[in-house]
Amino acid sequence: MDTAKLLKAIIDNAIDGIITIDRNGIVESINPAALQLFGYTADEVIGENISILMPEPDRSNHDSYIENYLRTGRKKIIGIGREVRGRRKDGSTFPFRLAVSEVFYDDKLAFTGFVHDLTKEKEAEEKLLRHMEELEVTVSNRTKDLIKLVSELEKAKSEVSLSLEKEKELSQLKSRFVSMASHEFRTPLSAVQLSASLIEKYIEKPDRDNVLKHTGRIKNSVQLLTSILNDFLSLERLEAGKVSVRKEPINLVELAEEIAEEMQLVCKANQHIVYQHTGSTGTFILDGNLLKNCIINLISNAIKYSGENTFIEFNTEINGDTCTVVVKDDGIGIPAGDQKQLFEPFFRAHNTGNIPGTGLGLNIVKRYVTLMGGTVSCQSEQDKGTIFTLVFRDNET
Repeated sequence: MDTAKLLKAIIDNAIDGIITIDRNGIVESINPAALQLFGYTADEVIGENISILMPEPDRSNHDSYIENYLRTGRKKIIGIGREVRGRRKDGSTFPFRLAVSEVFYDDKLAFTGFVHDLTKEKEAEEKLLRHMEELEVTVSNRTKDLIKLVSELEKAKSEVSLSLEKEKELSQLKSRFVSMASHEFRTPLSAVQLSASLIEKYIEKPDRDNVLKHTGRIKNSVQLLTSILNDFLSLERLEAGKVSVRKEPINLVELAEEIAEEMQLVCKANQHIVYQHTGSTGTFILDGNLLKNCIINLISNAIKYSGENTFIEFNTEINGDTCTVVVKDDGIGIPAGDQKQLFEPFFRAHNTGNIPGTGLGLNIVKRYVTLMGGTVSCQSEQDKGTIFTLVFRDNET
């Protein structure tokens, strides 16, 4: 067998490129696979420096690579192999794996390079990398969407929970209303019915004093029913969010004097409302209707829970950007243990006894005051009276 011919046939038919160069970097042989890979003919490569198959900076530095190896003996690529880039005849570049070995024959040193094209592998890697990046973006977007969805679900859950809680509170309010109304309405309605029947008898035998007494009871019962209904209407409007605040400059002194005059008409025997204003101006920016409702509610309580022959102090003050309203009585006061729940709906202090009331008035006052941007506070001691203080500040000054 002709070994030389066999070796040539193997080299010519190898699927990888095989190139030999001398110690000066001149190409001595190149197989068809390498020629096809680089786009040259054998005549264009053999006898030329191997650097024609390299892009910069290897193109300019290749000779120094060989010289450095021959001088120092340090191998950087020989027998090791690495990924490099080749330069085709048309100037394009491509990746390939280069393995270099030394060959000694006829007392000459040569280098053989084995070239394995990595173009398809690199394209596959880049495609895989792109897919991975796209997948990461997709996962990131899906994660964001999932987080957003979870957040929306949590929000919806919270809203449903809040709605259910509000519905539960509303149901409890309705239940308490029915219970309270059946109790509170029965007494004044019974009084109206009894007084009306007695009046009919007194008309048959004229008795003016008793007629006046029972018509007075009817008026008081109607007033109590009206007060109860007003409280419930106010609460219903607040719960439905139908109460809007319309702030405008109001003459506080005129409003307070009007309220004091009206409330004096429903005072008990020898009860007196004493009104006083402090400040160089009487005008302040508030919602007159809501403020009037609050003051009437507080003075009504002072009348209700104070005895005859007492004074109810009603004071207003405007000092710069601050408006203060104070209602003070010397009535039964509020037990210390009840004061924390004072502004809750339907709550009534334990010492109110048979004094009629809905337990809604102070809750409505607090909510009206809050809507106007103010605060309400209470100081009280059982059997020594109560002081309610409303404070408003004009944020526009």
